[in-house]
Amino acid sequence: MQQLVKQGELQKLSGGVYYSPQTTAFGNVPPEDAALVRAFLKDDHFYIASLNSYNALGVGTTQLYNEKLVYNYRRDGQHTLNGCHFYFLKRPRFPAESTQEFLIVDLVNNIHLLDEDKERLLRNVAEKARSMDQAQLMKTVDLYAGSRARSFFEKLFF
Repeated sequence: MQQLVKQGELQKLSGGVYYSPQTTAFGNVPPEDAALVRAFLKDDHFYIASLNSYNALGVGTTQLYNEKLVYNYRRDGQHTLNGCHFYFLKRPRFPAESTQEFLIVDLVNNIHLLDEDKERLLRNVAEKARSMDQAQLMKTVDLYAGSRARSFFEKLFF
């Protein structure tokens, strides 16, 4: 393996994880995030999210983040793969695709990770949540909310 890395045939991503770079006229093409995570976890069951996705909700988030969240069944913690920062979160359930309801629940779950005015943000989230389909939102809360997020939404609607 070391010889192949020295020859440039393989590149090391992390302990025990290597990839064969694809070359174009502009240089090596890095592997896709999903391929990196799949190799790192040795599993296909994960969901990659970005804290930047919360900006689309229109609740006042403005920061841009380099780190991606990886919901999975196996690992927790921060890891750097091929220069990209991933925050692995071990969860019993996560969606296959993002919805607006999941994003708003996920924002409240992860508010501690955001460099924003949290009180203002929670007021804006409450206003946004009241304009959404309450039944669908509470179904999403039941599936994906942590205890603080569950409490927040229950106080909001009950």
